Amino acid sequence: MKTSKILLGALASAIITGSMLTSCSKEEALPPIGGYNSADEVASSNLVAYWGLNGDPKEAKSGSAPTKSQNVSYSTGIKGQAANFAAGYLAYDAIASLNSLPNATISLWANVKNNGTNPSVFFTLTRPNEWAGNVNLMAETGWRKAASDTLVLKGLVVTKVNGNDSWQDSRNEPTKGGVQAAKFGGTWTHIVMTWDGATSNFKIYANGVKVSNPEWELRGTTGTLNFTTPTKPIIGAWGTNISGTPDAWQVPLTGMIDEIRVWNKALSEGDISSLYQLETAGR
Repeated sequence: MKTSKILLGALASAIITGSMLTSCSKEEALPPIGGYNSADEVASSNLVAYWGLNGDPKEAKSGSAPTKSQNVSYSTGIKGQAANFAAGYLAYDAIASLNSLPNATISLWANVKNNGTNPSVFFTLTRPNEWAGNVNLMAETGWRKAASDTLVLKGLVVTKVNGNDSWQDSRNEPTKGGVQAAKFGGTWTHIVMTWDGATSNFKIYANGVKVSNPEWELRGTTGTLNFTTPTKPIIGAWGTNISGTPDAWQVPLTGMIDEIRVWNKALSEGDISSLYQLETAGR
C-alpha cells in the first residue's frame, strides 16, 4: 500500500511538472508581430538611445544618468513603471550617439491633457541658449481648452541649411477629421515622429497610425538633419528651462512619459505599427 502511494505521488508530480512546462512553452511560442518578438528587436541595429523609465532615469545604451531633474516620480506605465512629471523634467549631458542624426525616429508613450495655456514638450535635443532644440516632440496643449480631449501632436526640427537655421514642423490638424481628430488627451498614447532626409518627409504617428496632415509632411528640399552642437537630451522641458531663461509659456511637463526610443533612421509604417502592438502587449 505504501509503495502504491509513493508511485501515485510521483505520477501527480510528473503531471504537474509537465503542465508547467507546457504553460511555459506556450508563453515562449507567442507569434512574432511584424517579424519581431519584442520591441527591443525593432530596427535594433539603428537604435541609438533608449529610456525604459522603469523606476530608473538612466539612458540604457550609454548608461547616462540625468545631471539635473525636477519634480519626477514613478508610477504605473504602459510597460512597467513610467516617469510622472509635476512641472518636472530629466536633463542629461550630451550623449555621443545623439550628436548627429541625419535621419531620425523618436518614439514614446505619453499621457497628457490639454491646459489652454502652454505646450507640453515630451523630448528635445537642445541647441545652446535656445528654447527649441534640434529635434522636439511635443503636444500643443495650450491651443485647446482643458476640457478638450483632442490633442495636437507636433514634431519640430531646427536644422542648418546652407549655414542658416531652417525651422520645420509637422502635426495633425483636428479640423480635418478622421484620424487627425482622434481623442488622445488623458490616455496613454504611442507617439512617433520620423524624419526621412532622402525625401524631406516629416511624419507623426499615434497608436500605430499616421496622423500628421499630409499637406505639411513634405518639407521642401531640407534634406538630412544638420544639428547645432553640443546637443543635450531633455525629457519634459525646453532648453531654456534648464538654463534658467524661459519665457512664461515655456513650462516643464505635467503628465507621464514611458518607453522613449531614438533611432538614426526613419522607421517604416510597418515597423511603427509593430512597435505599437508589441509595447501594448508588454513585449
